Amino acid sequence: MKIAEILHCLECLADPALQENYDNTGLLTGNPVWECPGVLVTLDATEEVVEEAAALNCNLIVAHHPIIFHGLKKITGRNYVEKTVISAIKKDIAIYAIHTNLDNILAGVNGRMADRLGLVDRKIISPRPGSLRKIYTFAPLDYAEKVRAALFEAGAGHIGNYSETSFNSEGSGTYKAGSEASPFLGKKGERHTEKETRVEVIFPSYLQQKVIKALLEAHPYEEVAYDVVSLGNADQSVGSGLWGRLPEKMKEQAFLAFVRERFQLPLIRHTRLNDRAVENVALCGGAGSFLIFNALSLAVDFFITSDIKYHEFFEANDQMVIADIGHFESEQFTVELIHDKLREKFPNFAVLKSGVKTNPVHYYL
Repeated sequence: MKIAEILHCLECLADPALQENYDNTGLLTGNPVWECPGVLVTLDATEEVVEEAAALNCNLIVAHHPIIFHGLKKITGRNYVEKTVISAIKKDIAIYAIHTNLDNILAGVNGRMADRLGLVDRKIISPRPGSLRKIYTFAPLDYAEKVRAALFEAGAGHIGNYSETSFNSEGSGTYKAGSEASPFLGKKGERHTEKETRVEVIFPSYLQQKVIKALLEAHPYEEVAYDVVSLGNADQSVGSGLWGRLPEKMKEQAFLAFVRERFQLPLIRHTRLNDRAVENVALCGGAGSFLIFNALSLAVDFFITSDIKYHEFFEANDQMVIADIGHFESEQFTVELIHDKLREKFPNFAVLKSGVKTNPVHYYL
């Protein structure tokens, strides 16, 4: 098993192009061509985790948080970041981060949080705008299905819960092949008219290269006509946060107790309770204060996240309950998510969960 094979699996789960522009996902140390005897999954890559990986004969660490977040100008071991990088390089251990790209998909970090609470009818709180494109192409009638199938296989044609969506219209195309051409239909030097199907499909912008490659390989023409246009539509399957519905309503106090039990929490910081029923719940793993007003606009009853500042709690304005459960605590099941995905793909390969608790926050109760 090469490290590259494992990284390909992770990038099919959450493409690096889905990360936020401030992030630093991807391979941070090591080489993708290395043979990999085992993978260790963790929330944070620390020096202790690197030592654990070496002891377990794992030369790849998959972490949610990138240990190298800002640029390193010196590596002298003066802080935990530099110490971890030095240790990983000395021990030939690769570190891969799958961060905000895993936050920004429905089945990612927030999806695993929603699993803990049993939320249904899940949607993205803040869908990413301008992340969709449409391709138009023209194929002979008898080859349109082959072209459509190739585009679908490349990831085009997904809209919400529907796949293989396209629009098709028939018309006539004309061309005259030059002396150096090798026309699939028609003769050189003569204008040819061909009945064609115009095929239109939507795709996520990060798949453009893959979609065009699939089109060119499937299309019978020597010169393939196609147009790619950017759309203003938001991709409803990609973006920040998640909200959904509880199968049965609960009272606020009972729901708080339920959250505490499901996330194994020592405490919860929250805004005032108003003895209302809880049905619609918003979630954001990690620091989610930037979504407070989005959650309010959705009229949710509870917003569960972390790293809320004192004055930000006021923004709930008794319209919803903000519950800060802690950064580590909100993302703790991400390790399980990554582990399960890798084990599903590589059932006979050593994929281990770190036993190091990397949470730097401790509670005195």
